[in-house]
Amino acid sequence: MFLKQNRLKRKKDFERIFKKGKSVKQDLFLVKYMENGLELPRIGIVISKKVCPRAVERNLIKRRMREIIRKRIEQLGSKDIVIIALSGINKNIEFSKLENIIDNILEKL
Repeated sequence: MFLKQNRLKRKKDFERIFKKGKSVKQDLFLVKYMENGLELPRIGIVISKKVCPRAVERNLIKRRMREIIRKRIEQLGSKDIVIIALSGINKNIEFSKLENIIDNILEKL
């Protein structure tokens, strides 16, 4: 679980990142990011119902992603980051594979 200060919550923040942010695409994820002018990173995770129709599966994937990112939060600097899951992701994805994909994405940022 992220600390409250590390979460992106407001719709306005998400829209700003979608419009003005830079993009990185890696396997099952599209990542939008931009500098936030704060001293800490803020992260949001988006998995649509079209990608994964069952809420239980979406939440499982989000929990796994949050844990991976939580361990690497110091590497992110002062960025707002939105991670968008693309079709092809499912609850059966191995934790280690998910970890490798997210590590590759963080290196590109």
